[in-house]
Amino acid sequence: MATHVRIKDVGQHDGQTITVKGWLYNRTDKGKLKFLQVRDGSGIIQSVMFKKEVSEEIWNAADKLTQESAVEVTGSIRADSRAPGGYEMGISDLNVVHYAQDNYPIQPKEHGVAFLMENRHLWIRSPRQAAILKIRATIIKSIRDWLDNNGFTLVDNPILTPAAVEGTSTLFEVDYFGEPAYLSQSGQLYNEANIFALGPVYCFGPTFRAEKSKTRRHLTEFWMVEPEIPFCDLEQLLEIEEQFVSYIVQQVLAKHRDELVTLLERDVSALEKVASPFPRISYEEAATKIRELYEAEQDPEKKQLLYLEEGDDFGSPHETELTKLYDRPVFVYHYPAAVKAFYMETVDGNEKYCRSVDLLAPEGYGEIIGGGQRATSVDLLLQRIEEHHLPRESYEWYLDLRRYGSVPHSGFGLGVERTVAWVCGLPHVRETGAFPRMLEKMYP
Repeated sequence: MATHVRIKDVGQHDGQTITVKGWLYNRTDKGKLKFLQVRDGSGIIQSVMFKKEVSEEIWNAADKLTQESAVEVTGSIRADSRAPGGYEMGISDLNVVHYAQDNYPIQPKEHGVAFLMENRHLWIRSPRQAAILKIRATIIKSIRDWLDNNGFTLVDNPILTPAAVEGTSTLFEVDYFGEPAYLSQSGQLYNEANIFALGPVYCFGPTFRAEKSKTRRHLTEFWMVEPEIPFCDLEQLLEIEEQFVSYIVQQVLAKHRDELVTLLERDVSALEKVASPFPRISYEEAATKIRELYEAEQDPEKKQLLYLEEGDDFGSPHETELTKLYDRPVFVYHYPAAVKAFYMETVDGNEKYCRSVDLLAPEGYGEIIGGGQRATSVDLLLQRIEEHHLPRESYEWYLDLRRYGSVPHSGFGLGVERTVAWVCGLPHVRETGAFPRMLEKMYP
């Protein structure tokens, strides 16, 4: 019996007879010749069947094959620059594991996004979608590798929480044995406890925001990695983020350049520029640039989107246009305290601003990281908790962290889906995970 080989490894078996197990992606018949394109999750190989070289039973079985039929194909491997992946298989045997119904919904043609999302369970089989999911896996592995190799300890924090982290308006509430609980918006507050036991830590998992938003950047459930570092100020945090993001992009380029170029049509030259140092501008500098863009804009609709009130947070249109001014990620730091979470440290001498920072991806992709230096004063936190109308009793444990051994500390959260969208050059985050959760979208 021939050895089973994944398609990505067939090049190591040139001239040998092997078996590939997968699904029929496409079939072309030319008289006494059949071309079967088979995929197995690692790649696609073109398999050629000559009628005179196989039994009548095998020929007839191949004649009945429908798209997505499950097959085991055996044959000899030969190099062919014209074939997908550079290798072709000459079929000597075929075993049909399952004939798929002949009305497979997703054909090799253009389909509308709404239709594809309704059939997401099938759409992920397409080469483009499979490539995105593989790149996502590499991004996640790179995140873990960099943090694990730089002294961080992984800690798993709760998904069910008793209080808000990022504001009460975006909480998913659930019943916890008669008491209200919430799906986690972030593991950050728990991480701030973890650093006192373990030093630099990170948590990595799903987070939830009940945002009624239909923008190309928002999901209601997304994955976030959140490192937290003791004895770390804002300036040190920026250096860590630079190294971290640069490493992730370098790993993707090293492992997925072909998929980025051929399947996603990504301009990899833009990714090759992602290296430290990243530009650093204050919120006020960024706001000035946005107002200049607003004044110069001629399109009335676009001009309206760029309007910015004094002290307002930046929206997606602001970030999009701002990042077009740079060829790599840009840091925007010292946002107004009023638009950031309650736990941010204030700027020395000016409590109107806080020691926060967002990292905005270039090419119009906007924020992929939010973070900053955490407040160390109990009095400041109490003031912020009151200003945000939060229940003090839910945060007594958090205040204890400032009562017993408080130190300067900083951290950030990187959104996996937004990072995948940027690296892959995708127009919408709905393609960045296998089964996205969006406003009014929870099927399949």
